[in-house]
Amino acid sequence: MTQFTAKKFDIPALKGISAKTIAEHLKLYEGYVKNANGILDMLGKYSSDSVGNAYIMGELARRFSFEYNGMRNHEIYFSSFEGGAKALPAGSAFKKAIEEMCSFDAWLGGFKGLAMTRGIGWAVLWYDPKDKRLLANWVDEQHLGQLNGCQMILALDMWEHSYVADYQPSGKKQYVEDFFANLNWEVVEENYKGAQSVS
Repeated sequence: MTQFTAKKFDIPALKGISAKTIAEHLKLYEGYVKNANGILDMLGKYSSDSVGNAYIMGELARRFSFEYNGMRNHEIYFSSFEGGAKALPAGSAFKKAIEEMCSFDAWLGGFKGLAMTRGIGWAVLWYDPKDKRLLANWVDEQHLGQLNGCQMILALDMWEHSYVADYQPSGKKQYVEDFFANLNWEVVEENYKGAQSVS
């Protein structure tokens, strides 16, 4: 069965988020890739007796969504740091789409508020190709709350491993601020354009 390959990311020095935290976080991402591949291999082996192994296969398939989405969520997260912090390009289609809903500052404030949701998870911005609109929501863990059919535009990892070593639990809000200070908005713009082309 075709295996997933862990991507390599060119992440510069970041404000607030240490190189050590990024290095450890990347190991966790690589673990998601490895585990997704391992589950696919096991499903292939157990499929020779899909009736007798139905329970095992069901549990493996359930777990696969956690590992697979963990892999994809982190790819969006890490890619948003590549190239260093950059503003949205002039005439940004993404910014225009936001401003059709509200002011950009109001949207950004709301998204930062979403990131402060209690518990572990992700603050995610999606593009809904069916209604051609942007939607933000909270994804518990890696896989509970994904919006079916939507394309991920922006993903802010709010699991404690993303920030506690650098900020302590009480520094969650500063981590969110620093995430956006480090964000390459040109990557978000490209994600938005790419999501529109999928639809």
